[in-house]
Amino acid sequence: MPARIAFDFETPRGRRTTSLTYERRGTGEPLLLLHGIGHHWQAWEPVLDVLAAERDVIAVDLPGFGASDGLPPDCAYDLATVVPVLTAFCAALGAERPHVAGNSLGGLLALRLGHEKAVRSVTALSPAGFWSESERRYAFGTLRAMRGAALSLPLPLIERLSRTPAGRTALTSTIYARPGRRSPEAVLAETLALREATGFHQTLAAGRTVLFQDDIPSLPVTVAWGTRDRLLLRRQGVRAKRTLPGARLVRLPGCGHVPMNDDPALVARVILDGSATG
Repeated sequence: MPARIAFDFETPRGRRTTSLTYERRGTGEPLLLLHGIGHHWQAWEPVLDVLAAERDVIAVDLPGFGASDGLPPDCAYDLATVVPVLTAFCAALGAERPHVAGNSLGGLLALRLGHEKAVRSVTALSPAGFWSESERRYAFGTLRAMRGAALSLPLPLIERLSRTPAGRTALTSTIYARPGRRSPEAVLAETLALREATGFHQTLAAGRTVLFQDDIPSLPVTVAWGTRDRLLLRRQGVRAKRTLPGARLVRLPGCGHVPMNDDPALVARVILDGSATG
């Protein structure tokens, strides 16, 4: 069962308090899992038990997403705020300097945590921040359309669509290469998470000027990209490798933007290998 913890974190305007929901399983070195924009910790469900066999896994709902609280009103949903929130969250759980794996927005946050030396190793799956301006506009437009659809569809229709393979494809094919593998319950829950994400617009607004341009020479870094990623195109992985020349760049054949669902065994192995070198 997911748990919830309240904690303080530092901002330029002083200490603030928030509360995050998380799932924790397994034993071993701590491994923090960070989902993408509009998603929730359950994005990691396909790989959680495999990872938990070797790691103390903490999958968290980011601020303003899933069942977590939003940030205080005077806090921006930017890297300068969310990274300290995650660092304070790990400290509150007694999991200082965990390994971290993130997808999309979570991958960008994972890399920033690595740059701040707040983690032991970084695995970033299709991380945000390596786009051209046209690619960013395309991705943000697609995300806004997904959010708009989730908001406009009546709940009974979402429930009905989630029960059929064609409906699940219509709801999730932008992020999954194999949407038919997702269960009806999971598709319903993540569609509702997208429409109820209180931090969606603020997070998207904060990302308009984000480019990740800093090397992380002191930590093991893995960047992995699905060959069928339709949201952040795989050529962005080549840019990531130029920015992070010491990183391991891994191809995920047949995987979409959220690869944990498309090939759980491969993604779990990439994360475990990446965190084994820390």
